[in-house]
Amino acid sequence: MRHLFIINPVAGRKGSTQALLDRLDQVSFPHERVFTEGEGHAQELACQAAQAGEPVRIWACGGDGTLNEVVNGAAGFDNAAITCVPKGTGNDFLKVFGPNYRDLFYDLEAMAAGPQTTLDLMDCNGKLGLDVVCGGVDARIAAGVHRYKDLPFVTGKGAYILSLIENIFLKGICRPMEVQMGPVHYSGPTAIVCVCNGRYYGGGFMPVADAMPDDGVLDMLLVGKVSLPTFIRLVGQYAKGRYQDYPQLIQDFHGRELTWSSKEPLVAVVDGEVLESTSFTVRLSEKKIHFFYPNGASYAPHL
Repeated sequence: MRHLFIINPVAGRKGSTQALLDRLDQVSFPHERVFTEGEGHAQELACQAAQAGEPVRIWACGGDGTLNEVVNGAAGFDNAAITCVPKGTGNDFLKVFGPNYRDLFYDLEAMAAGPQTTLDLMDCNGKLGLDVVCGGVDARIAAGVHRYKDLPFVTGKGAYILSLIENIFLKGICRPMEVQMGPVHYSGPTAIVCVCNGRYYGGGFMPVADAMPDDGVLDMLLVGKVSLPTFIRLVGQYAKGRYQDYPQLIQDFHGRELTWSSKEPLVAVVDGEVLESTSFTVRLSEKKIHFFYPNGASYAPHL
């Protein structure tokens, strides 16, 4: 079995790359290491490894963005399986394995010998995602974080706070949208559009607590027009997966496709990756991904 570690050297805290290399020096199995050199490189490397045809386990060493690139590179190849070493500051997908996911997924020996499963993927305008696609104020906040974090002297937490203030208190929560999810058709001011294959996004939000990434179903939520006070009261419950307690505010559908559009440009975020368009369609992809994990770990809901 070939083992390829795709390492994002700029992901995570200072020293995280060297700490990972030190661990790799101690593993018992043969492996290769390659460093990404910029956006899209992890996808290219994963695709090359999968296309070679031999059995390969590809280790995405970084955050959600690195994992997403590896997913897009290896999706649909039966000879390839992927995983994630949580080197990044955000590893939302791995949270489905429980609160000790970092310890589990840093046990490289257990990972190398661990089982694999086949997971569903979402297709959002051609971009594949494993975890969550969002398209409302949550997406605009995430996009703003990307913009603010490039400013001098702004930390990751500071970038989030600045984007939150801008998009909730200054620009307003809702945008006019046409939304179609199964039999639900909505037209009007929209606060949140969310499609879950995994369970966590945004650093710990869990909109659908029992979402499963291998059940052939996408779990979709829609929050239409809400006032600022209502949104502030609602968001904590939304983050805990309590959508069924608020049917008058949150519509849900569990199926295979959702579309939303507007005359004005919209933002969608796919596993942390930002897309812009006036129309988005998220559907269950025909492609799947093989994912390996430590023996004994489980991605069943930890309720």
